Amino acid sequence: MMGLYLDEVEVGLAIELGSYTFTRENIIAFAQKYDPQYFHLDDEAAKRGPFGKLTASGWHTAAGWMKNFVAANHRAEAALRAAGREPVPVGPSPGFTNLVWHKPVCPGDTITYWTRVTGKRELATRPEWGMVFSISEGFNQNGELVYSFDGKVLSPRRPA
Repeated sequence: MMGLYLDEVEVGLAIELGSYTFTRENIIAFAQKYDPQYFHLDDEAAKRGPFGKLTASGWHTAAGWMKNFVAANHRAEAALRAAGREPVPVGPSPGFTNLVWHKPVCPGDTITYWTRVTGKRELATRPEWGMVFSISEGFNQNGELVYSFDGKVLSPRRPA
């Protein structure tokens, strides 16, 4: 995670990943391709929907997190290279839990995404790897939590 070995990742580490602004145009474009529900596609129809206005797909909100996670990871890796160190690649994720869309995301909202390390452990069956646990969140421009999930990712241990 962020170019670090498991041994270097500190519990409590919080990383601001970046922000993404949702516009009417990008909400509709995403929905047309991936989540074509009327309240993501049409302003007038959305007024009669569950949120009373056009809203972003929850998967668009999740994609905003991933876009920012990847960019933050690339920045962290570039900083390590600039310091003369080869970064550690991100390992695979065995999944996530507790995915929640707390509030609708609407045109004009800018969501700032964060991830915070909540734990880590070595793997008994694969001693060269460990698991990093985190909570990831997205807050709108008013500081309101709109998105969260608990994640985990495999991270290599420092070679002996």
